[in-house]
Amino acid sequence: MVDLFQPPSGELTESWPQAPAAADRGSARAPREPAPPAPTHDPPPLLDLEPVLRESPPWLASAIFHMALMIVLGLLLLSSEAKYDLLLDAGYSDDVGDPILEEPELVTGDFELDDELLTPQNLPVVEDPFATPDVQQIAPNPVLATGPVVPTTIGVALTGREPGMKEALLKAYGGTSHTEGAVALGLRWLANRQKRDGLWSLSGPYADGSRANNEAAATAMALLAFQGAGYTPQSDPQHAFTTVVRRGWNALLKMMDDDGRFFHDVPTGHQLYTQAQCTIALCELFAMTGDYQYRDAAQKAVDYCVKIQANEGGWRYNPGSESDMSVTGWFVMALQSARMAGLDVPSPTLDRVNDFLNSVARDEGTRYAYRAQDGATLALTAEGLLCRQYLGWEHNDPRLQAGVAYLLDNLPDWNQRNVYYWYYATQVLHHMEDSPWRIWNAEMRKLLPEKQVKRGRERGSWDPGGDRWGGEGGRLYVTCLSIYILEVYYRHLPLYQTGILGGGY
Repeated sequence: MVDLFQPPSGELTESWPQAPAAADRGSARAPREPAPPAPTHDPPPLLDLEPVLRESPPWLASAIFHMALMIVLGLLLLSSEAKYDLLLDAGYSDDVGDPILEEPELVTGDFELDDELLTPQNLPVVEDPFATPDVQQIAPNPVLATGPVVPTTIGVALTGREPGMKEALLKAYGGTSHTEGAVALGLRWLANRQKRDGLWSLSGPYADGSRANNEAAATAMALLAFQGAGYTPQSDPQHAFTTVVRRGWNALLKMMDDDGRFFHDVPTGHQLYTQAQCTIALCELFAMTGDYQYRDAAQKAVDYCVKIQANEGGWRYNPGSESDMSVTGWFVMALQSARMAGLDVPSPTLDRVNDFLNSVARDEGTRYAYRAQDGATLALTAEGLLCRQYLGWEHNDPRLQAGVAYLLDNLPDWNQRNVYYWYYATQVLHHMEDSPWRIWNAEMRKLLPEKQVKRGRERGSWDPGGDRWGGEGGRLYVTCLSIYILEVYYRHLPLYQTGILGGGY
C-alpha cells in the first residue's frame, strides 16, 4: 500500500536626488540694483482669521478642526492603498531577485482576509529588533539526551517565533524579505482554504488535492504553518490569522478522544501520521502560549504516542505494530515538541527509539533505511540524522558530520523535487549552522520563493506536480512543508547554538 508521506523501501529519493548643477560662475552678470529700504512695520497678513475665530461660537472651531482631521485621514487612506503587501523588508541585503512582481486579483475562499499582512509598518515595536539575543534568553540548551526538559527551559526552543527574536534570527541565519514574503503569501493561501467548520482538507477545494482526504492531518499541518510564524489563538485579536488559528484549534480539539487519539475514519496508512502531526501541533501550542487549558490535552496525546510504540522501538501504520523510519521520524518530532513544552516523556521510550534507529542505520550510522531489511535512501537519511540530533548526538560526532556531507552532495534541485527530503535536510543543516547551513540555505532560500505560484486562484501555494510525493500528499501537503522550510530561521532555535551563542553568525 502506498503511503501518504513516506518514501517506499529502496526509493532514492532614501536619499534625496541631487540638485541641478549651478550656473557657470565665470559668466558676466549685470550690476545688482540696491535693495529697497526695509519696512518699518510688518505687512498685514493676506487673511487674518483671528478676529473671526475670536468672535465665533465654540462649535465652529470644533467643526473646522474635525473637517481638517477628516481630510488628513482621507489622504492617509488613499496613500495606504498603494502599499505592496506581503513583503517584509528585514533590513539586510541579499542577492536574491524579487520573486513577487505582480499583484493579480486574489480569489478567496470561505474566509476573507485583509490585504495587509506582513509589512515593516505593522510589525510589533521592539527596542532593537536586530539585536543579537541575550545568551541568558536561550541558555541552557533545551535539548537533552534523555528525560524531561527542566522547567527553566520550557518553550525556550520556540522563542524564535516571538517578535524581536524572530527578526534577529532572520538576520543571523540568512532569511530574506523574499522568504518572509513567501511565508506570508503561503499562509494567506491556507487561510483562504479553511472550511467553514474550521478544518482543512487534503483533497480540496483547490487544484491537485490528495488522492485521499484526511481532515485531521490537513488541519494539523496548516496549524503548524501558522504556529511556525508565531500565530496562536492568543495572538493579536485584530489580526486575521489569529481568528484562523482559533477556529482551527476549536475544530481539531473536538476530534481528540479521551485517550488522546486523533485519527478516525482515515486510510490505514494515514493513522499514525495523523496522530504524530496533531501531537506536534498541540505540544507546540502549549509551549508557545503557556496556557494550561491545552496542557492536559497535550499530555494525553503524548501518552497515547508512548502507549502505541511498537516493540522494535518505532511506529508504523497500526498502533503498537511494526516500525518504519518515515512514521517514526514524525513521532520523534512529537516527543521532542513535548519535551520542549515540559511535558512528561519517559526515558525508556527514547531509549527504544534509539534501538530502532540502530536497526535501520547503514554505513556506521551515516545513512538510514526505511526498515531493517531495506537499503538506505536520501530522504530517510535526512530524517534519521534529525532524529539522532534530537536524541543527543553531538555536533562534532563523526557519523553526523559524514551524513551531513552526504546531504550537501545532494542540494535542492527543482528537476528532482522531493520536498519531503528538503524538509528534513533543512532542519538537520540549520541545526549544524556555519558552512553546512550557508551552503544549503543559499540554494533553498532562492528556489522555493521563486517557484511559488504567484498568479491565479492558487497564488501562494506550491504546485505538487513533479514532486516525488506530490501526488500522494497533494497541494496542501507540499505547500505546508514548503512553508515550514522557509520558517526554519526562527521556527526552532538551533540545537547546538554554535552561531548565536558563539558571538554571531
